[in-house]
Amino acid sequence: MILAFDTYYFDDKAKTVCLAFNNWQQPEVEAVFTEVLNNIAPYTPGEFNKRELPCIISLNNKISYSSIDAIIIDGFVFLDDNKKHGLGMHLYNALNQAIPVIGVAKTNFPVLKKIKDLY
Repeated sequence: MILAFDTYYFDDKAKTVCLAFNNWQQPEVEAVFTEVLNNIAPYTPGEFNKRELPCIISLNNKISYSSIDAIIIDGFVFLDDNKKHGLGMHLYNALNQAIPVIGVAKTNFPVLKKIKDLY
């Protein structure tokens, strides 16, 4: 099973959504899980995990699959080229490094080198 998590925020609440897929080629969602939490921490740059990690962990704890192949998140695994831990690594560690975490982010974190800068 592959789980994809995302969270959005409103007022002092957060709604986390998880889409479950049987495999990477499956075009349809197998299941959808949601949860709303109250009293969410404010956003602090570079410490996104303090805000979103509790949301993901809380919902993940309510999902029971015998096998999870990977978790996809909207965020970074590492925040810089020196491997400072981002949300993805904090999640990976919270799950006892038992499930691979893939971070997919829409924008570059300011201290990461851009792909074009590497060539």
